[in-house]
Amino acid sequence: MPTPALPDDRLLDDLLEVALDAARQAGALLRDGRPADLGVAGTKSSPVDVVTEMDLASEKLVLQLITERRPEDGYLGEEGAERAGTSGVRWVVDPLDGTVNYLYGLPSWAVSVAAELDGRAVVGVVYAPARGELFHAVLGRGARLDGRPLSTRPAPPWGQALIGTGFNYVQSVRTRQAEVLVSLMPEVRDIRRGGAAAVDLCDVAAGRLDGYYERGLAPWDRAAGCLIAAEAGALVGGRPGHGPDGELTVAAAPGVYQPLQERLAALRAWAD
Repeated sequence: MPTPALPDDRLLDDLLEVALDAARQAGALLRDGRPADLGVAGTKSSPVDVVTEMDLASEKLVLQLITERRPEDGYLGEEGAERAGTSGVRWVVDPLDGTVNYLYGLPSWAVSVAAELDGRAVVGVVYAPARGELFHAVLGRGARLDGRPLSTRPAPPWGQALIGTGFNYVQSVRTRQAEVLVSLMPEVRDIRRGGAAAVDLCDVAAGRLDGYYERGLAPWDRAAGCLIAAEAGALVGGRPGHGPDGELTVAAAPGVYQPLQERLAALRAWAD
């Protein structure tokens, strides 16, 4: 199958500018506007899957900015905002990835903004204000951290790989994920659980993790981060023969990706 042509440079430049503006403004709101008595505004998939008033405020800001700048585009956001568009562009946004970290004052949280064209991510921005880091990627142009080009870490032997992962908020799924973790952990250097999928994917891009996997990611969890990882040289997929999806997302440096995906397949990491 031939590789699809890259979009027009002017369109990519415009989408990147909008994504950067949205992520920076939402990140500043979250960093500077966090109330001292921040509490839970509601829950989603389970009582421990929380949403705060700041998640909602961040999504409102991002949606308003995108609507003003590109009114014909579609939009999909974690906190419920969704609309069809007519331009072929859809924005996929997590206005606060790592809500529990944010709630507890931990630094691993971010705003994730991706632009898809005809279903393919072409621009991704992940802004982690508490870490002072702004990641971005444009399809075919590579990935950058604060303007510096990114590349994945050279692949170590499988037994020396540092792997990141995350856990679902539904108890039965989390229990199964723990079983996979117990099987996988003795085989590798160690496993990290950061608590924000977009940041974890960017850490693969930056060479801070050799690989990452997670079950149950939604489009807004992975859209920007997967593009950033791929543009930094990572291989990105899901179950064997599938792309990243809600059943499994895998991103790793070449040389780590295959053994990681194979072990996850042998463990049926996507299944109860």
